[in-house]
Amino acid sequence: MQTGEPAGAAPADIELDKLEWREALEDILACYGTQGVQEILASLGNWCAEQQLPVRVGNVNTPYLNSIPISQQADYPGDLELEQRLENILRWNAMAMVLQGQDAGTGVGGHIATYASAATLMEVGFNHFFRNQSESYGGDLVMLQPHTSPGIYARSWLEGRLSTAQLKNFRRELQPEGGLTSYPHPRSMPDYWQVPNASMGLSTPTAIYQARFAKYLENRGLKPRRGGKVWCFIGDGEADEPEVLGTINIASREKLDNLVLVINCNLQRLDGPVRGNSKIIQELEASFTGVGWDVIKVIWGGGWDRLLAADSQGMLRQRMEECVDGDYQRYSVLPGDLQREHWVDGNPELEQMMNALSDEEVKQIKRGGQDPEKIYAAYSRAAANTEKPTVILIKTVKGDGLVDAAGSNTVHQKKNFDTVQRIAIARNFGIPLSDAEIERAAFYRPDPGSEEIRYLHARREALGGAIPERNSNCISLAPPPLERFASLLRNPSNRPQSTTMALVRILSILMR
Repeated sequence: MQTGEPAGAAPADIELDKLEWREALEDILACYGTQGVQEILASLGNWCAEQQLPVRVGNVNTPYLNSIPISQQADYPGDLELEQRLENILRWNAMAMVLQGQDAGTGVGGHIATYASAATLMEVGFNHFFRNQSESYGGDLVMLQPHTSPGIYARSWLEGRLSTAQLKNFRRELQPEGGLTSYPHPRSMPDYWQVPNASMGLSTPTAIYQARFAKYLENRGLKPRRGGKVWCFIGDGEADEPEVLGTINIASREKLDNLVLVINCNLQRLDGPVRGNSKIIQELEASFTGVGWDVIKVIWGGGWDRLLAADSQGMLRQRMEECVDGDYQRYSVLPGDLQREHWVDGNPELEQMMNALSDEEVKQIKRGGQDPEKIYAAYSRAAANTEKPTVILIKTVKGDGLVDAAGSNTVHQKKNFDTVQRIAIARNFGIPLSDAEIERAAFYRPDPGSEEIRYLHARREALGGAIPERNSNCISLAPPPLERFASLLRNPSNRPQSTTMALVRILSILMR
């Protein structure tokens, strides 16, 4: 064995050594499982530290791939075609709410592109995961990305929980016939929204403390252990806020396995790219892994599975690592032939691999956040997680489905579409309205007995009822008799007391 600083090894020798070590680790995995591999790597890391070698053995980042391989992907239990039809109806109606406000000249604004990017994330949750309270289940608290509120209202309208007049008056809640608040807040809609939820990172610490308080009550026998998750959805631009990254260590320290944070990584903030020259998903993975969260990445849709399986030399994986978010944003607006050219980048092996797809297939291949099967696999793992909070980093296209506007850097500010664009979007979503109805952005609701509406209700009934829903019926507690506080009410010496001391004494009496 050589000691001291090596003079350097030939690249071929290093590759042979790498192969030998990989084979050895495969044997360890076969004999001792994942724990055995972790112990071996930890031992090597300790040895490097003892030798004072400036070698970083661990890496907080995993490859730029889905965390869940297709071999471990849970089977999807729903009707994919029917759910897609429902999702498209919701996308149209969510957009129509904003367009009708614009057409009326109210200038109330609204957001279209965010829900378009997050619709599949929402629908997989509504159809298969978000459970309401029941006798046997504590109920989920679902904190939705605020700019997606039009899509949530559109779903409640299909369910018959909101009126057409309310939808028409989105962001005009003081109208005589009623309206809908811009962002989730129970003060404005006390029977609907569960908790206040707004931009600027405030929903993340709220979710953390809600999950922490639920654990506090359970651990002290004040709340039955009947389950219940806190699902919080935020955007990747919002994840920059200090209120997000400054509070996530609390969740891991308290082992809040009842918390799932879903970050919609559409790579755009309000006024441009989140990260142009790096990768926000990798950055967030490092931050959350570093404080002890379980991190699940959903980056690539199922259309990539065949290509990745054929990538025996790792060329495609290498290209995925090389590209930065600015590249991926550009790909989302390029036609298929130009996307192919950028992916291949002069590599003959990649060219041969990508030739398996037509230009249209290259254009239509999806990100993970537009693939319900990939999302379902991630949600399933998060729902079963124990001992740790979970963050799911899901890559989407901002404005997905909005035809030419999808993925553009200005799509967040898009409040209106002309007649030609409206018709193109409606036809893309398969909305069976006339051109005249589409031009005025009419809402579309299938017949009550239609397959779509029956499925919508059946899925929510199976999960305990509609969400969001705020139940303000609380158990009434009889106040303790005034005599209990006699020691506080009598003060013979008339000595001043601090409010803190008085409160502590009140709490001490109440705890007896």
